[in-house]
Amino acid sequence: MKSALLKISSAIDRTIDRTGQLVSWISLILILLICVDVFMRYFLNTSKIWMVEMEWHLFSVLFLLGASYTLLHDKHVRVDLYYENYSHERKNIVNALGIIIFVIPWCLIILTTSWDYAANSFSFSEGSPQPGGLPARYLVKSVIFLGFFLLLVQALSILIKSLVSHKS
Repeated sequence: MKSALLKISSAIDRTIDRTGQLVSWISLILILLICVDVFMRYFLNTSKIWMVEMEWHLFSVLFLLGASYTLLHDKHVRVDLYYENYSHERKNIVNALGIIIFVIPWCLIILTTSWDYAANSFSFSEGSPQPGGLPARYLVKSVIFLGFFLLLVQALSILIKSLVSHKS
C-alpha cells in the first residue's frame, strides 16, 4: 500500500514539475508584452486594451498554474517562527495538519465556486466588456479551477509523503 501511494505521489510530483516548467515560460512572454506596452504607451502615446488585458490574463495563469509548482518545491510563503528548527518527523506532522486543515478545505471551496463561475462564463461565451478587449474571458476564468485542482493534487501528494514518512 505504501509503495502504491508513493508511486502516485511521485507521478503527481513529476506532472506538477513539468507543468511548472512549462508555465514558467509565461514569465518571459509577460515581460516582453509589458515592455512592448510600456514602449507604446510612453514613446508612441498609444495603448491597446487587448494588451493590458493579456498582461493580467498571463499573470493570472502564471500565478494560478505556478502555485502547485511552488508548493512542490516548498517555495511558498511560510510564517516560519519554529518550523525551521523542527525535526523531520515534526515537520511532516505540521505539513499534514496544514494540508488537512487549511489547503484541502479551501481548495474544495474554490473548486466548487470556480466551476460554476467558469461554467457560467462559458455558457454565454463571455468576452471583455471593453471595445478592443480579448474575446474569450471564459478561458482565464477556467484556469482558476485548473490552478486550484493542481494545487489540491499537489497537496495530496505532500500529504501522502508526510503520512508515509511519519509512519516509517
